[in-house]
Amino acid sequence: MNVVAIILAREGSKGVPKKNIIDFCGKPLIEWTIRHCKEGGSTSVWVSSDSFEILKIAKNCGANTILRPDDLSQDISTSESSWLHALNYIEKEVNEKIDWILAPQITSPIRESSDIKKGIELAINSKYDSLFSSSIVEDLFFWQYENNNLCSVNYDYRNRKRRQDAPKQFIENGSFYLFKPEVLKKYNNRFGKRIGKVEMEFWKMFEIDSYNDVRMCVALMNEFLMENKQ
Repeated sequence: MNVVAIILAREGSKGVPKKNIIDFCGKPLIEWTIRHCKEGGSTSVWVSSDSFEILKIAKNCGANTILRPDDLSQDISTSESSWLHALNYIEKEVNEKIDWILAPQITSPIRESSDIKKGIELAINSKYDSLFSSSIVEDLFFWQYENNNLCSVNYDYRNRKRRQDAPKQFIENGSFYLFKPEVLKKYNNRFGKRIGKVEMEFWKMFEIDSYNDVRMCVALMNEFLMENKQ
């Protein structure tokens, strides 16, 4: 069963310039995700980018590379369009058979290779056509504005239940996705009709979008590294 990792690494980043290759705990940020994919059981790892600098670093980390065209590297470009471009390249130019696509997010480095391994095993041994990494949401109460009025989203404030009585809720934490190529081609989406989830610890859900995020994730990663000797 061929599980091919496709890592998207666009050059442009407004919050943290060159975010995908900043130094993160002694390695370029992208290296952590490449490492997790390789150790987690993916058959091959590909990095799609519009940046020659990123592609060079990715190659040095043992990944295959795809130069992404500029029209797929804009602020409004979707991840799905870039995955499709990479998928077509791998299938047509390299002639590599793909059973599942593993799509991790570089800016979610707080994960273990075992998380990806668990996701791949679930994908292969289930009837799902798509999966997402998730974290259990406990004691988080969401509100939103509707017609200029605040309304509770994930609970009824008039009938607040005890935590142990509330149904389990899961957040799509963005660390990684798994989906079959035909799902991406048919729906132009990472999700098909039979969706599953891979549970991860809550503290692994944090991602990097600002310098404050970097500091927080470094602290989490250092603690993680000390505990697991990686």
